[in-house]
Amino acid sequence: MTISRARASEIIDALRRGTVPRASLDAFCVGLERFEPAVDADLEAVASGRGVFKAVRGDYGCGKTFFTRWLADRARRKGFVTSEVQISETETPLHKLETVYRRLMERLATTDTPEGALRNVVDGWFHVLEEDVLAEGGNIDEKGLIARTNALLETRLAAVSNQAPLFAAAIRGYRQASVAGDRGTADGLLAWAAGQPHVAATAKRVAGIKGDLDHFGAFGFLQGVLTMLRDAGHAGLFVVLDEVETIQRVRSDARDKSLNALRQLIDEVEGGRFPGLLLLITGTPAFYDGPQGIQRLEPLAQRLHVDFQTDARFDNPRAVQMRLPPFDIDRLAKVGTKVRDIFASCASSPERITETCNDAFIRRLAEGVAGKLGGKVGIAPRIYLKKLVADVLDRVDQFADFDPLAHYTLTLAETELNPLEREAAGAGGVDDIQLPPH
Repeated sequence: MTISRARASEIIDALRRGTVPRASLDAFCVGLERFEPAVDADLEAVASGRGVFKAVRGDYGCGKTFFTRWLADRARRKGFVTSEVQISETETPLHKLETVYRRLMERLATTDTPEGALRNVVDGWFHVLEEDVLAEGGNIDEKGLIARTNALLETRLAAVSNQAPLFAAAIRGYRQASVAGDRGTADGLLAWAAGQPHVAATAKRVAGIKGDLDHFGAFGFLQGVLTMLRDAGHAGLFVVLDEVETIQRVRSDARDKSLNALRQLIDEVEGGRFPGLLLLITGTPAFYDGPQGIQRLEPLAQRLHVDFQTDARFDNPRAVQMRLPPFDIDRLAKVGTKVRDIFASCASSPERITETCNDAFIRRLAEGVAGKLGGKVGIAPRIYLKKLVADVLDRVDQFADFDPLAHYTLTLAETELNPLEREAAGAGGVDDIQLPPH
């Protein structure tokens, strides 16, 4: 995958911080090729008007976040709007669908807007309506354009009103306030349509709405968004509910409500209520197989059951559950070499980067980080890539006499590790690891 210097810099900056980049992940993706035909087929099905549900399973650190962002990046390049929601027992509990919807709207992303794209999506829809009016021909002034666009808006909103009349009322009010130059009212109504609470009553009165979005209205609002996206020419909406396994830690009553909400979501997607939606959840094997996860609700367990007793080489990516392969040293090293090459593409001396940090060095560093983490290669990628970029490649690029084999000693400080990495590294002091000699 050829990427621009700006994209390469964005990838390197994210890895330097120890985070997963949000775009161009194909540039250093390794081991996910087997999923491409199946996920592309799902995206095509959704673009044709279907709703699709998928579940991803994998242990902590196996790359679930990378996989979902890789898939989201792929979806955006195919014309989808995407959103990633972290399920949390305190901030975004799964059983409160109005909160899930609000987070979903806050994190809408397009190729042009990495987050908070709702206003652009809605304004883009209005622009499509205006273009449709102009395409009809005839002499038309600004007032006439506004009037005819409003008339077309009402026609198009009829489909939305059937599913979510209050959502349609808020969008109608937003359009009127925007045309009138009343930014405060427009902002308030758009926020209300996005599920935000505490919107000023004066703004809501303009649109003839009252109260806040509740659990039962969330589905209707999502239908309204999907209808608007399709009408504006987007391929569909790709939504990730990440870390769904956190519901295992909540009180039993909240856990049961969350499991039932998930079952309801799956049934609504597969029942055709959300055409143009690809909904994907992530979770650990314990969530799918353990007593505190989906096994607590038999109908949900039946819907998500997949036989994983067969050799992993023959896993079916078309199944409702997709099992991510664990990292091994070969795969980790290959990711490292791809990151090195991306770094070199925007470095001051690309040849020196590739010569000094050759494939053998990249592999030794991968083995060193994994070794310090108790040999658990699966949780090594984040800290490994951070060390590779910030501790090695940056120095090689900036200091002509820096030789990582002579001048660099790999260390892992507890303060730079997340809880899972810290646990793998073991309690007690952190000793330096000297890289093996040439």
